[in-house]
Amino acid sequence: MLDNGKSLMLALSQDTKINRPVEAREHIRRFHELFFNVAPDKKAIEDNTKRAFFLADKSAFDYYKDLNEKGFYHRMISGNIQQRVVIDSIHCDFEHYPYQVQTFAKQFITRQSNITERSLITACRLVNSVRSDNNPQGFIMEQFTVIENKDLRTVER
Repeated sequence: MLDNGKSLMLALSQDTKINRPVEAREHIRRFHELFFNVAPDKKAIEDNTKRAFFLADKSAFDYYKDLNEKGFYHRMISGNIQQRVVIDSIHCDFEHYPYQVQTFAKQFITRQSNITERSLITACRLVNSVRSDNNPQGFIMEQFTVIENKDLRTVER
């Protein structure tokens, strides 16, 4: 331990700053997986969305509430429909804080008779937060919005 650990602390803080963009993308990816991967199981939906809410502000809950009020989750359960999200890319502007983020993804909705592929584009602001077991990257997504969520194609099974 040279200079009472100051060099180690400096190295660790610099390493954290270098990894911050990687952590930001992982935070965004994890939220989308928890929120948009939907199984036809009420408990699984509740558990995953609850975990996703630790990563975002009230805007994500408001979007969930809107989907729920429109019967989205009920239709997924009663129709035995599964939805899977695949992230194509995450664009984050690390030059300006709060960080502006756009996420480009595909959704695959599997029904008994067909599979629908959808385009999903979302946006949010990303701000620093306290790290915790529920939020290991230490970010909060603010002003979460869905910019696009449209059918691309449907293939019969």
